[in-house]
Amino acid sequence: MKVVLFCGGQGLRIRDAEPTIPKPMVTIGNRPVLWHIMRYYAHYGHTEFILCLGYNAAVIKEYFLNYNEALSNDFVLSGAGNVQLLRSDIADWQITFLDTGIQSSVGERLLAARPHLEGEDAFLASYGDTLTDAPLPEVVGALRADGKIAGFLCVRPTSYTFHLVTLTDGNVVEGIEAVTNSPIRINGGYFFFRNEISDYIGENEDLIDEPFARLIERQELVAYPYDGFWAPLDTLKDKHNLEALIETGRPPWAVWNSGHHAEPDAGSS
Repeated sequence: MKVVLFCGGQGLRIRDAEPTIPKPMVTIGNRPVLWHIMRYYAHYGHTEFILCLGYNAAVIKEYFLNYNEALSNDFVLSGAGNVQLLRSDIADWQITFLDTGIQSSVGERLLAARPHLEGEDAFLASYGDTLTDAPLPEVVGALRADGKIAGFLCVRPTSYTFHLVTLTDGNVVEGIEAVTNSPIRINGGYFFFRNEISDYIGENEDLIDEPFARLIERQELVAYPYDGFWAPLDTLKDKHNLEALIETGRPPWAVWNSGHHAEPDAGSS
């Protein structure tokens, strides 16, 4: 299946880290977080990407136009500059770079991608700033089997430190607990869509608010609860946390390095 990635954000809350680049290009280790997300999908056989670009789109285009496999992988150098790659990253990727506007909502970006999804029964989508080690074939298989128009990964907000407060009618605090200890779940930002999703998105609408409300009304939206690793890249603290995981040599989202079986999803391309 094709993968639509929403890459138009400015990343205002993490602007101090790398102020002139779009949020998906903030680096984790020596690669942008966007590369890590794409590598996750590619591990499971999904190598056709549609990048919905916005803020400073040229930075993303230039990164892939100038991508050098030899700088990212082991290789053997012999003779007069003869390079034999021992492994490659993106050689089999097909990437569509789609300028969807600087101020566009996620819903508008998805509608802009519609012409590039013709003939597809279903496709995957994700924000360009969130990492997970969720077992993608299982997630997609379950969401596809439900037969609904849309589905998404829902997770516990384990990367957040805020507390939930319960009040009485008189505003007396009845209880307070860390969000990580509560049963609350949030949208994890990894989606499965059938092509009909576009029919539920109106002009100038975001993806989650009005379109998902329509899907809920028609019982056409399902979720896949997941309690494994999931982490956004929203703040400088998030970047430091992800960098620390990189330094261990075994970042949990790097399923391509951890012995996970890379059996492609049904219908992958």
